[in-house]
Amino acid sequence: MTAGQRTILLLLNLLPLAHVVFLAGLALVPFVGWPGRVAAVLAGLYLLPPVATRSALATLGIREGSIPFGSRDFFVWWLSMQWQVVFCRFPALEEILRMVPGLYSAWLRLWGARIGRLTYWAPGTLILDRSFLSIGDDVVFGAGVRLNAHVIVREESGESNLLLATIKIGERALIGGYSLLTAGTEIAPNEATRAFLLSPPYSVWEGGRRVREGSIVTHSGAQS
Repeated sequence: MTAGQRTILLLLNLLPLAHVVFLAGLALVPFVGWPGRVAAVLAGLYLLPPVATRSALATLGIREGSIPFGSRDFFVWWLSMQWQVVFCRFPALEEILRMVPGLYSAWLRLWGARIGRLTYWAPGTLILDRSFLSIGDDVVFGAGVRLNAHVIVREESGESNLLLATIKIGERALIGGYSLLTAGTEIAPNEATRAFLLSPPYSVWEGGRRVREGSIVTHSGAQS
């Protein structure tokens, strides 16, 4: 990346800290009672990031596939990631939401994820790229499952690119504990995957095995 692109990257890296400082400011607003301050902090913590991220993705747009470092789509994705950093650093913030049935799924929908009814999130589930999920009804996630819709891949040219693709899980699927599902993974309906499953990008799982490894679509429309 150029010096200017690196500068933009570093400035975006300050977003999580700015978010925390903003929340601290809300907690210290004078002439407002503690119930109002608590409500403001909770809104700033749980509502501002998904609304800001979804608005940015809708306004700026982003294409899935192989994304070159330093490209417009890369910076849009990086912006969305920085809004999620607080929750990645402090997973307990999401575990609190999971204590209330249906609340965590509703919160993920604010990010733009498609989440079906009666989804069960076991303790320790960790999600990156919350806007890039498509989950059917009655899906169960085992403890410690990781959903990571982006990975870094090395192209034939030798350059490393970002690979971003929605993770899709069919209805009534059961995801085994401590599994890692990466970019573009698809789990068939009614599938029950084994524990510690490692799913490479664009893998399709059905009948207890990987039935297809999909192609990677680049921004030029070519496939690799």
